[in-house]
Amino acid sequence: MRAAFFGTVLLAMSGFGVVAQSLAPEHPSGWRDKTSVTAKRFMVAAANPHATQAGYDVLARGGTAIDAAVAVQAMLNLVEPQSSGIGGGAFLMYWDAATQTLHTIDGRETAPARAGPDRFIEPDGSVMKFSKARSGGHSVGVPGTLRLLARGHDQFGRKSWAGLFGAAIELAEHGFEISPRLATAIAKTRGLDRYPAAKAYFFDATGAPRTEGTILRNPELADTFRTIAARGVESFYSGAIAFDIVAAAAETSNVENTITLTDLALYHAKARTPVCIAYRAYKICGMGPPTSGGLTIGQILGQLRSFDVPGMIWGADFAHLFSEAAHRAYMDRGLYMADSDYVDVPVTGLLDSEYLKNRASSIDLDAASLAKAGQPPGAPPLSSASSVNPGRPGTSHFVIRDAQGNAVSMTTTIESGFGSRVMVRGFLLNNELTDFDRQPQHDGRQVANRVEGGKRPRSSMAPTIVFKDGAPVLLIGSPGGSRIITYVAQATVAILDWNMDPQDALELGHVVRRGGRRVDLESDTPVAAFAPLLEAKGHDVKIRALNSGLHAIMIKDGRLIGAADPRREGVVMGD
Repeated sequence: MRAAFFGTVLLAMSGFGVVAQSLAPEHPSGWRDKTSVTAKRFMVAAANPHATQAGYDVLARGGTAIDAAVAVQAMLNLVEPQSSGIGGGAFLMYWDAATQTLHTIDGRETAPARAGPDRFIEPDGSVMKFSKARSGGHSVGVPGTLRLLARGHDQFGRKSWAGLFGAAIELAEHGFEISPRLATAIAKTRGLDRYPAAKAYFFDATGAPRTEGTILRNPELADTFRTIAARGVESFYSGAIAFDIVAAAAETSNVENTITLTDLALYHAKARTPVCIAYRAYKICGMGPPTSGGLTIGQILGQLRSFDVPGMIWGADFAHLFSEAAHRAYMDRGLYMADSDYVDVPVTGLLDSEYLKNRASSIDLDAASLAKAGQPPGAPPLSSASSVNPGRPGTSHFVIRDAQGNAVSMTTTIESGFGSRVMVRGFLLNNELTDFDRQPQHDGRQVANRVEGGKRPRSSMAPTIVFKDGAPVLLIGSPGGSRIITYVAQATVAILDWNMDPQDALELGHVVRRGGRRVDLESDTPVAAFAPLLEAKGHDVKIRALNSGLHAIMIKDGRLIGAADPRREGVVMGD
């Protein structure tokens, strides 16, 4: 971000005098200063240059946004394996320019049919520790990413399915240089060498983690992609690949009832209804359950409508307001939000304007509060307990706009970094079942987000498309576990309310408050200086690294303006 902008922010902050010494903060590890990219016809922003290039090449050949999405996801599986891939799940928002229709597809993983609420309960009745729950086949949900992509491509694709895997196949065979981010992840991830396939791939013959710049080849993944390209996704959900997934999960599991061939064969991606909320002159649309992303962002912004945010500055007073609105939304999230095929989620009531106005009225601009979940219209009598599951980051997000005006906002994951650590046929399997609450009951009541056979675990993924006058004006989303919601909401406010350049909006330091008292402020950014004023208002403040991976494309005045989070390796390309 430009130093002049930092200076303006710091000098304007409520409660502070001149702090010009902070004009050039030390950035978090991996920070790369970037500038917005502009284009006229098409654009793609993704988390790795190879993935962005793959999407760009498809768009340059006349492909649609969904064509490019297939190529981007395949490449991300190869070069950013710790974050997403065909062994995981995803949520897709697709704007069909020809029909002026917004489509959302749910490719979230599902629990095996025989999995039950006690899946992560030890024989002595205690809750299994996360480190034990995460690693192994017992944490693997039925993957959904390929079904999602195939469904989207069947509806909106223009290029042949087989050709969209070509770039990833070629790079997997010839090899790529391990990036700084991947090298760091390999070195710092516990238990990545626990199972033979992942150990052989990510570590050298001496057992040392493979390092930055090392050429990494994945012929097994190339063969897998070749099969999927030639025979379609049925080759993944049945046959030899499916058999190997089932075997790998069973061999590495601490419990029974892992994925079966029937679970894979019966999996399908679901069309869902978008959740949208009016925000000043805009309509902001996201994914509904089983992700909490769209609803919780809608609740945050729905509360902020009651305040003159456009008249505020980016400073500690806004950080207080934002954290109070987010806190209330997260409290509702914990009590009400889960897979709506299994739980009665009061979607309409959670976004009801009067309900959100009432929630906002309880915010004191001078003092922090500890709120409880509200009672939105249509909510059933209190029968469930609040979730205590924090969610872990291990995700990627990309945005695409093609020359025909179609658009994609897609968030994709294998849950924690490197998922379950179980690798099969060149790709990692997710640990998505730990996105369920491991403790199925609390205070004598069942938790809505408990494990149940066939159920999709609650997510925080928040692919978002913002509309004005019926047309998309902003595509945005981020990885980051349960913090995704605040990352996306904050950047959206900065762009819409303060007319901020997308790159500047993505580079603002993060302010995060979820269900408890604590407010997290991003270290090594100007927001760390908000701490004294927030503490004076009664907040419990912690300054820490907050590693988002935001990508955004703004459509304005006939131009596409793209931005990539400086905290990761993503880039933007357009024409």
